[in-house]
Amino acid sequence: MIGLWSESAQTYLLVLAISTTLVFALPIFLVPLTWARLMRWRIPQDIDLAVYFGRCLGAFILIVEALMLRAALTGEALHTTFEVLAAVALSMVLVHVHGAIRRIQPWTETLEIGFYAGMFVLTLMFWPAL
Repeated sequence: MIGLWSESAQTYLLVLAISTTLVFALPIFLVPLTWARLMRWRIPQDIDLAVYFGRCLGAFILIVEALMLRAALTGEALHTTFEVLAAVALSMVLVHVHGAIRRIQPWTETLEIGFYAGMFVLTLMFWPAL
């Protein structure tokens, strides 16, 4: 059962990446409330939407945490983990700068710009040799 279609693994990843990027990632990133309305959330009545987005974000953070732990303990996928960390840090700087410029986030979120910028610099400083 596992690997039954392994010869098509790259094609599967390509199709999955394109479709989930177009249907989920970009809409949630660029227009989250529009996406939520399309998915039948009632805005602004549905405060469960905030819980939903928080749980989704938390799930992805846990995945990154697991990647870091595995790489730290075993050395497995060390470079890939650093690539993910750099991408996360840079993306979060941009997200938080955007929120700060638009003044749509509490000051505590604006402070996170420094945290993620520092994380980006430290990730680059600790980048493993090839």
